[in-house]
Amino acid sequence: MGKRHLTAEQRTLILRLRARGLTLKEIGAQLDCTLQTASEVINRAPIRPVRQDRWEPGPGRLTLAEREEISLALRRHATLTAIAAELGRSVSTISREVAANGGKGDYRAWRAHERAHRRSLRPKPRKLAHSTLAAQVTRWLQAWWSPVEIARRLRLEHPDDPMMWVSHETIYKTLFVQGRGELRRELARCLRTGRTQRRPRSRTETRGRIPGMVMISERPAEVEDRAVPGHWEGDLIIGKNGDSQVGTLVERSTRYVMLLHLPDGRLPAQVDAAMRKAITRLPKELFQTITWDQGKEMHRHVDFTVDTGIQIYFCDPHSPWQRGSNENTNGLLRQYMPRGTDLSALKARDLDRIAKSLNDRPRETLGFMKPSEKLAELLALTA
Repeated sequence: MGKRHLTAEQRTLILRLRARGLTLKEIGAQLDCTLQTASEVINRAPIRPVRQDRWEPGPGRLTLAEREEISLALRRHATLTAIAAELGRSVSTISREVAANGGKGDYRAWRAHERAHRRSLRPKPRKLAHSTLAAQVTRWLQAWWSPVEIARRLRLEHPDDPMMWVSHETIYKTLFVQGRGELRRELARCLRTGRTQRRPRSRTETRGRIPGMVMISERPAEVEDRAVPGHWEGDLIIGKNGDSQVGTLVERSTRYVMLLHLPDGRLPAQVDAAMRKAITRLPKELFQTITWDQGKEMHRHVDFTVDTGIQIYFCDPHSPWQRGSNENTNGLLRQYMPRGTDLSALKARDLDRIAKSLNDRPRETLGFMKPSEKLAELLALTA
């Protein structure tokens, strides 16, 4: 590389590295230039104006000066942790930067900076512009394969050909955002959802949002470890054609079940009344919190909490695992109330019988004790 090809930033870097004590050979290795070029920059003023660099890394990205510090620190055999602390960066940032640019033994500041510049350029060529890959993805979409299945299978069938790899996110993006050329938009109907637009996972659902919700993230830590009794999880089981329902409450530490009789519907007032009736069956100490999903039936939760002192927490959308005990119990209850059953035919005494049967079943999570036995232990302690 001749001197006339160096940018202002490269020339400045050569001078800084020389001031740091690097030899001409080391400087040449850092910038991939000859010893003569480095020497001329150091010993002579530039004969002609040098072209200026136009790329400035965005906020949060490593600068050339920081990459220079990384290179010098690696030369001193400093650890990545020490380099991160010196630059005020996370260790993972430094680790990724070094690993992507030759590793500790071959890291070069200018080379890494140029690579970052090239990767920042837009627009990038679309992966599915590769006709062979697009044709294969199309065939599998038409065979009702999911994007995840396609992405995984491509890796299996073409382990040594990165041009035939594509992520499931790229397939989704091509279908829903671009929808032209390499993958036609109508192929989106081959997806299991049949939607022609994607619903982002990060989207906050605002339709019918319940006012005053206290989210599960604010629930006390003691609830999580199940060591303290009195924390319940609730939900509705829906019957045939969505026309009937039964409410469920499960105590987290004992797995004790209570069923709510809702013969007239699941409007907020009806669910509120059923819950108020249920909590009178046990001592007040055994009802501290209830965790529920964001169903419309809980619109009266604020009044319920004010009147009873029992705080209701709400799960995040589409996160049934946050009510794991309740979800598991609902699965067991389906043995008594299979899907498609008309639940309106069940009387209150029928629900009591079902709850008693389930509470008298040994549970592996309780060391094969019964929920009724675990509750009896708690009642003895509160007596």
